[in-house]
Amino acid sequence: MSIRLGYQMPNFSYGVAPRELFAAVAAQAREAEAAGFDAAFVMDHFYQLPLLGTPDQPMLEAYSTLSGLAAVTERIQLSALVTGNTYRNPALTAKTVTTLDVVSSGRAVLGIGAGWFELEHQAYGFDFDTFTQRFERLEEALQIITPMLRGQHSTFDGKWYRTLDAMNEPRVRDDLPIMLGGGGEKKTFALAARFADHLNIICNASELPRKLEALHARLDEAGRARESLETSYLAFVIVDEDGDRARKTQADLLARIGITDLSSMPVEALKQSPADRQFVGTPDEVAEQLQARVLDHGIDGLIVNLVTNGHEPGTVDLAGRALAPLVHA
Repeated sequence: MSIRLGYQMPNFSYGVAPRELFAAVAAQAREAEAAGFDAAFVMDHFYQLPLLGTPDQPMLEAYSTLSGLAAVTERIQLSALVTGNTYRNPALTAKTVTTLDVVSSGRAVLGIGAGWFELEHQAYGFDFDTFTQRFERLEEALQIITPMLRGQHSTFDGKWYRTLDAMNEPRVRDDLPIMLGGGGEKKTFALAARFADHLNIICNASELPRKLEALHARLDEAGRARESLETSYLAFVIVDEDGDRARKTQADLLARIGITDLSSMPVEALKQSPADRQFVGTPDEVAEQLQARVLDHGIDGLIVNLVTNGHEPGTVDLAGRALAPLVHA
């Protein structure tokens, strides 16, 4: 597995009727495949996230969507960024992602994390627990899921989960990749060092040097070679052939959360704002920003979303053709 360039679809507010919604998602996945993206991602959420919209905006269930995308694509890998462990029994998660792998002829990736959106847990009746307990659950879940993906039977008796000789058939391979996503320097990075093939780092860009230093420490503690864990960064991209229009789109987006003037914001405040995860302008400008602010720190790849205009035909292609040369040798 290698994910050097991924495309995430976190937004389904396209102004179309529900009957037409999946067609708009499928068109983006096909466009990403043609433009050189290695993987297509959807979020594993039931409500839209606070910084992207309101809870009542459209949100598709992840694995149903990914199975549909498997039928309309040929080469691109498919994953959730990331599966919320608290939403499913871990043995069921193993079965679900393995079935996606069968349906897609070996293109599934298990992206997984501890879960964090409390509103969804409350509304849907999932146990939320404490931060520590959610990571205890994730650690136990990975001990169940990993052998099931590798063709082994799982017997486990933990604090949160148990299995008894759990089988997982059929499979098309025994090396279905595991990707962890998050920014936790102690818990998430430690679990990635133990279990993952890929780590998608989610943080503000200015935090990357510290994040990579922490990751290297966790890999050293696990006795694992640094080059054996592929890394990527989740970037919010606003790209347009007209750079001024892209910057206006960013300004409108930030204004909705109370940020009205980036130029007057103190540097330290800017580094802590959502703008520090955003890369805005023409294709060349965005590519230059991602190279300098992300890849030059030693990150292997990029997963980008195009929240504001990714559903508009041609936008995914525009981004892919600008960014693929940065990460594909």
